[in-house]
Amino acid sequence: MDWLNEVKWDKAGLVTAIAQDGQSGRVLMVAWMNRESLSLTAATGIAHYWSRSRQKLWKKGEESGHMQTVRELRLDCDGDVIVMQIEQAAGIACHTGRESCFYRRFENGAWVTVDDVIKDPQAIYGRH
Repeated sequence: MDWLNEVKWDKAGLVTAIAQDGQSGRVLMVAWMNRESLSLTAATGIAHYWSRSRQKLWKKGEESGHMQTVRELRLDCDGDVIVMQIEQAAGIACHTGRESCFYRRFENGAWVTVDDVIKDPQAIYGRH
């Protein structure tokens, strides 16, 4: 797997991963990948990440069903950021039940919520 050696992993063995909607171009989320999660993503076509808070590998949508089918993987010029063109199941990438994790916009000195909840997180996860 020489292609994995071209990635510039940080000291923790991670690389930033951006999930972008393949149709609209909207950035849906930013997460982290390690060698195993990037390798699994490339092999399966389903986004896998490394959870820094839980210290474990996770397949996006394993609990919610909101999987990300990867259409294209790209590595930036410095080799330290992955961008994935994805198809987002159910149109929900954020654990808050929104399309994108980037649902707050800076306006007049404050962060304003500008995107509606598509599905209540309680209905998705039963614990939020």
